[in-house]
Amino acid sequence: MKRLKVITLGCSKNSVDTEHLLAALPADDFVVAEKGPVDYLLYNTCGFIGDAKEESIQAVLEGAEAKKRGEADKLVVFGCLSQRYAAEMPGLIPEVDAWFGARDLNPILRYLGAPPSRFTARRQEARRGYAYLKISEGCDRRCSYCAIPFIRGAHKSVPMEDLETEARQLVSEGVSELILIAQDTTFYGLDLYGYRALAELLQRLSDIPGVERLRIHYSYPADFPEDVLDQMANNPKVCKYLDIPLQHISDKVLDNMHRHVDSAWTRKLIRTLRERVPGVVLRTTMIVGHPGEGDAEFNELLDFVREARFERLGAFCYSEEEGTWGAQHLADDVPEEEKRRRLDALMSLQAEISLSFNRSRIGTTEHVLVDDIVDGRLVCRSQYESPEVDGEILAQIKEADEKLIGSYLNVSIVDADDYDLLAEAN
Repeated sequence: MKRLKVITLGCSKNSVDTEHLLAALPADDFVVAEKGPVDYLLYNTCGFIGDAKEESIQAVLEGAEAKKRGEADKLVVFGCLSQRYAAEMPGLIPEVDAWFGARDLNPILRYLGAPPSRFTARRQEARRGYAYLKISEGCDRRCSYCAIPFIRGAHKSVPMEDLETEARQLVSEGVSELILIAQDTTFYGLDLYGYRALAELLQRLSDIPGVERLRIHYSYPADFPEDVLDQMANNPKVCKYLDIPLQHISDKVLDNMHRHVDSAWTRKLIRTLRERVPGVVLRTTMIVGHPGEGDAEFNELLDFVREARFERLGAFCYSEEEGTWGAQHLADDVPEEEKRRRLDALMSLQAEISLSFNRSRIGTTEHVLVDDIVDGRLVCRSQYESPEVDGEILAQIKEADEKLIGSYLNVSIVDADDYDLLAEAN
């Protein structure tokens, strides 16, 4: 038996890749080891922005030290970092025995001595009631700040039949909430079927017995397929929740970003979402300090956030990424200290908006999925919270039995802070 360990860095899409890889390894030949020496120590890396790259490099260096101590025979690196810097990385960390990219896991299987796979099965290490379902790979968008298209390649949808197979396996293992992810979920199906097929995919997945919730992440605002809104409004299994990164509202900044929308389109889209799906919770992402963002543009962004009142909002500072159009043609003209100041101001505003939304839910009853039990309290989510990025509902219960993890129950909201809700189990 070959012993191996995989350490996953970066986003949930990387986690799905790791789970596909582990499921493809023959159980008679491989064992996943949490402790003790291993034959193979693998790192699934992130190469998206500066902080993520530094984290991945530091992790691989720690793996090199573990190899020197005899804790691993072979050190293997794959994912976005090694895809992006395939020429540079081998010379920087010679202790690594093999480097692989991010677009195909089969070369890793061949290196490990395992047969090739179509990767329709998953191996989840933690017992939980939700799972991410990666519906496509790569991206055809060319946002000026983003390195994903030349890291992950062109957009490539996963056939519906493969996704249904994967979803049925996950459901058989206790998963009831599927979180659809991709670099752009709205593009799903164009390459395979000639039309945007996200709404059809939602319907087909909701027809699978045992699927209770479907959640959509990472939807591009331009050309948003409105038939998806019909699913959100009328299909009880599709969460009234949408993750739609807008990045900015200033026409000048949006043009510099190559987002292919303007402020008028963005405002109209937000109105349409709220009118077509009453009660929808919107999560978005903003970038501060992008080239061309002066005080006027940043204040316009603050005014827009006050106006739109997104229930969920994340933000990060612009990071110039080599190889992108922005790095080649736009001066990174906002000082780092000013970027941080703007980020703090935006997130302080969002904390007020989030607190107001959370307080409006006090006294309501929520149908929640139990993710965990911590200090005798249930860690839960309703359809309005996504794991890892949103707040949680922390529910008091008389007997916190581990068997409750992955199950649904009703709770009464009794208190709230900026991001989390306190509740009592009914």
